[in-house]
Amino acid sequence: MEIWDDVITERDRQVYEIIGRGARLGFGEKPALLIIDVIYNWAGDRPEPILKSIKRFPASCGEEAWEAIHHIASLLPLAREKHIPIIYSTGNRRLAGSGTPNDPTKFLRGSELSETRRGDDIVDEITPQEGDIIIYKAKPSIFFGTPLVSLLNTRHVDTLLVCGGTTSGCVRASVTDASSYNYKVSVIRECTFDRGQTTHKINLFDMNAKYADVVSIVEVRKYLKAL
Repeated sequence: MEIWDDVITERDRQVYEIIGRGARLGFGEKPALLIIDVIYNWAGDRPEPILKSIKRFPASCGEEAWEAIHHIASLLPLAREKHIPIIYSTGNRRLAGSGTPNDPTKFLRGSELSETRRGDDIVDEITPQEGDIIIYKAKPSIFFGTPLVSLLNTRHVDTLLVCGGTTSGCVRASVTDASSYNYKVSVIRECTFDRGQTTHKINLFDMNAKYADVVSIVEVRKYLKAL
């Protein structure tokens, strides 16, 4: 049973099956772990229901974000043991122009984002270590306007293991770009989150149909251990 089974209609499921969408891409030989925007502004500063969390962190994804953080944290020791690149991203609202009259996006404006803690900082539970890479990005995709492709090419990466949030926003934008650059992309189901429960499921379904494999953390552990 897939996470999206309760929101995808039987008609849509049949259509995608008949036209061959959702075939597995598989893993390559040189993976990197992408951890997209797991920051306090999107997660809040503690596990709590989203309707409570957004009172202090208006863009928070609530307890679903913290469930994903727990899974990401459990994966990091194995990734480091195998010496695969670990690449984090966070936003840079100054570069994005957020809050200015020229900002055409629907992102929350800077004045609406929480300043009660380190809003754009990566949460302590998965804090980067020496040798990890942090990408500061201005737009949803971790690729847009950043040196990520060059960094991946230097390390001969052919496979991206994607974590973070939001599933329907920065994760999806990054996955679409990664597919366009011909990387094998695997979105780790338990390691992603969204503030919308339905949008989370639908976007996982759609990415799995078009741009990536949606895989379990168990599959990823087995893959990494075999490297």
